[in-house]
Amino acid sequence: MGRAFEYRKATKFARWDKMAKAFSKAGRHITMAVKAGGPDPDANITLRRAIQNAKSVQMPKDRIESAIKKAADKDTSGYEELTYEGMAPHGIAIVVDTATDNPTRTVANVRSYFNKKGGSLGTMGMHDFIFSRKGVFYIKPEHITNQEELELELIDYGLEKIELDQVEEQDIYKIYVAFEDFGNMQEGLEVKKIEVDKSELERIPSHTKELSDDQIDEVLELIDRLEEDDDVTNVFHNLA
Repeated sequence: MGRAFEYRKATKFARWDKMAKAFSKAGRHITMAVKAGGPDPDANITLRRAIQNAKSVQMPKDRIESAIKKAADKDTSGYEELTYEGMAPHGIAIVVDTATDNPTRTVANVRSYFNKKGGSLGTMGMHDFIFSRKGVFYIKPEHITNQEELELELIDYGLEKIELDQVEEQDIYKIYVAFEDFGNMQEGLEVKKIEVDKSELERIPSHTKELSDDQIDEVLELIDRLEEDDDVTNVFHNLA
């Protein structure tokens, strides 16, 4: 069948693997949201966000509903959201958010990834001066007709700024709010019927660090390994 077939097969398997990991992480977010506020999306704003984000990675509706039911039917009290901080090679700061039912396993895995890739796991709070926590809403351009008008409408909901950026080679508007205004902005966008592609609580670096191409590859090897772990929900860094 030749190399072309093998290449297409490898590409397809890689895409399936990436999708499976995305579904796994989306399911974990749904579980945590149900644990925090119950299985009714109308009464649970965190669950609405988790469902929205699951849809953004093309998680099928039946799998979303199954994840909610599974979370509602089982004891999720053992799940914890934990954050780890460390240094990647060449002085790059890393923050790792996790959701786990086995913290001992998770911290052992995270520490091993840092050690194997030339980094080191540090202490909680060591990067507080580098990162600020923000709520970020991603909106496709076709859902915003007038940016200036929208800015005025969203100031009362805690808007800090709107910027047009590129994510995976696609134009996307990003709306930024302070961590404590995340819920207000989500409700404001729902009231104004502005469709949000996804929304996240992100850690935004106050400054970034530039490295050579070879050094960047070393840092990305660690980031990729962390992101492959099912317990890891987000990885933030200050690599330029």
